[in-house]
Amino acid sequence: MEAVLTCMVDEQLGPGETAQRLIQSVKEATGCDGGVALRSSAIALEYALRAISLPAGSKVMMSALAPSWQLLTVEKFGYEPLVLDVNEQDGLITIDSFKEAVQSGGSLLILTESMGILPDIQLFLEAGIPVIEDVSQSAFSRYQSQVSEVSEGVPAQEGADELPPGKCAGMNGLYAIFGMEDRDIVTAGGGAVLFAAGRREWTVLKQLADNAPQTDLMPDMNAALAFVEVKEFKRNEEKRRELFALYSKAVMTGRHKTFVRPEGNGSTVYSFPVVLNTGFKEVQQYAHKKGIEVSPAYENSIIALRQEVLAPKCICANSLLLRCALFPLYPRLGQKDAARIVKVLSTLP
Repeated sequence: MEAVLTCMVDEQLGPGETAQRLIQSVKEATGCDGGVALRSSAIALEYALRAISLPAGSKVMMSALAPSWQLLTVEKFGYEPLVLDVNEQDGLITIDSFKEAVQSGGSLLILTESMGILPDIQLFLEAGIPVIEDVSQSAFSRYQSQVSEVSEGVPAQEGADELPPGKCAGMNGLYAIFGMEDRDIVTAGGGAVLFAAGRREWTVLKQLADNAPQTDLMPDMNAALAFVEVKEFKRNEEKRRELFALYSKAVMTGRHKTFVRPEGNGSTVYSFPVVLNTGFKEVQQYAHKKGIEVSPAYENSIIALRQEVLAPKCICANSLLLRCALFPLYPRLGQKDAARIVKVLSTLP
């Protein structure tokens, strides 16, 4: 909060130097060629779509569990959304639904790395379709399959302070949306950094960014909070991993489960999703009685917005919408609260 207060005292609230510092920190952490800090994730997607400049009426593929702003933004541009079903084991787009959509004319994929879990991205890149990665929940994850650069003794997961081995999430597509909204891994009260993996993509994006109105750009007050969180990411991620390990052991004793996270996969820990064998309300009421607040994991998703239309063809996504709960997991969670959550997870009805 000290960084935010400094902006307020100095009356540096609008877009300015702090936003540029945030962009630089993201560049250093990801290895991207350049980026722009924007006021929201939806605006970031707008700029990415403008940079790619698809023909009118193009079909854009996205996950049914992606945030609903993706669908609304694509429709705003006059493109046709192709909403894809997911794997029940990890909540990520199935390769079969993707291939079917490509055969149906899909010409762009918005790849959402839900819950911080990285997909087998090569299966998507092989199709030769342009990709926009949404790394809002998977920021600073690393694709550990690229281990040729690994030096002996280097840990698999580092933070934003230095570049660990493997390509960073967001660096496989043309552009990446690093959202910083209240439900993202880095929260700044709103905003997003849209970054370009390569020089060619950055050249196009920079031209758009140089002419962007001030109202499209992230204010320094938000950027100040985001900058601190990016710098503290490594430390916070270590704490999240410790809690995740405790929660995972607890939930294994019951009949519910969490998503599969492949061993050795450099995914980021985002909250703690529990796929329930019972109804959500029953678990929510039980947890509430124990002083724990849980929420539907995908309440702001595309399928939640268009459930009646999408449920018949996105069966697994609809199931997860109804049965997946998020339990509190954040770095500043106290030991007493963490112990209470562990006990609830191990005794869920």
